[in-house]
Amino acid sequence: MSVATVSSRMLAVAEEMRSVMAFGERVLEGSGLGPDACDFMFGNPQEPPLRGLVDAIIRHAEPRDVHWFGYQKYDQAAREAAARSLSRARGQRFEPADVAITAGGFGAIAAALLAVIEVGDEVCYPRPGWFAYGAVIRGAAGVPVPVDLAPESFDLDLEAIAAAIGPRTRMVVVNTPHNPTGRIYPRAQLDTLAEVLSAASERHGKIIYLLADEPYARVVFDGRSHIGAAGSYPYTLTAYSYGKTLLAPGERLGWLALCPDMPEADRAALRQAVDMAQVSHGWAFAGRTLQRALPNLEGLCIDVAALQRRRDHMVEGLRAAGYDVPTPEGTFYLIPRCPISDEAAFAAWLAAEGVWIMPGSIAGLPGRLRISLTATDAMVERALPVFARAIRKVLE
Repeated sequence: MSVATVSSRMLAVAEEMRSVMAFGERVLEGSGLGPDACDFMFGNPQEPPLRGLVDAIIRHAEPRDVHWFGYQKYDQAAREAAARSLSRARGQRFEPADVAITAGGFGAIAAALLAVIEVGDEVCYPRPGWFAYGAVIRGAAGVPVPVDLAPESFDLDLEAIAAAIGPRTRMVVVNTPHNPTGRIYPRAQLDTLAEVLSAASERHGKIIYLLADEPYARVVFDGRSHIGAAGSYPYTLTAYSYGKTLLAPGERLGWLALCPDMPEADRAALRQAVDMAQVSHGWAFAGRTLQRALPNLEGLCIDVAALQRRRDHMVEGLRAAGYDVPTPEGTFYLIPRCPISDEAAFAAWLAAEGVWIMPGSIAGLPGRLRISLTATDAMVERALPVFARAIRKVLE
């Protein structure tokens, strides 16, 4: 009898996700995540959803004709609403035809990769960073190439990016505001990155695309503004997810937008490639109800001011307890330095006391902890004394 085999690429994807999946399995198997647990692990909702989100889904789920749930790639009103909003926010004229509605940010990133890279092409991505970059790149038959951010500041290390680009490089990923450090990259850094990519494209005789992963574009603090990478480099594909602004990551809705400064012929080819990427990836378009609801969801957002107050309170409390914690400029996360070398052991001690966080090594941040601010204020109040006891205990 022959031996059954599976895709070696999927085995490589499994290896990329090994630490995350192992952590998730431990969480699911643990008994500590009960009704009184303080959950700071993922950017998951801990409070009831926005009423406007619920109302929009209910309103647009009610069928008005027999074809209401039939096949459709894109809802035109959704594309127009996303393009209008994007144009206002970025000061560029994005065309509705250049905005592909996707199944969340995951779907937008996957569509960009599948549309652009060939088997074996390299994709540079930031480390630390979102834990699924390597897996999604491998899933698209690419080769992930992590490039470390500048230590402590977490700025783009432009020299390191330039050195990582080789003849097989097809795409570079930039994530701003950056998960999990909260860094918003200034225009000067993005402009210099554009110069690096333009020079490398000329040197290697092919366009190197920039994938701007920007799901936290509206979750910024202290009166700051998000700075979109498409304003610096014409060959930019921008990925966005409504899961952050609506705090509803389980409802998969996002988009992938082509930079309007890209030559029309190149955009036309990319439009078709993105469409076929979504078709070939299992008809991966966002569901029709969510697409119809998108124009109503565009103006909705979680209370960022309340999130900022929570950030300030937690930063103050953790620093008072003795933690070294930077103040993020955006996103959902705090990344205090772990007071001991084994952040997994420290996270396990906190979990035993009912406070659940993510070890930083899962996000490429060994020696740090990742704390999600989507926990409730009540969880914060219960958790801060536990954080204080934990650091006293290990420093005794």
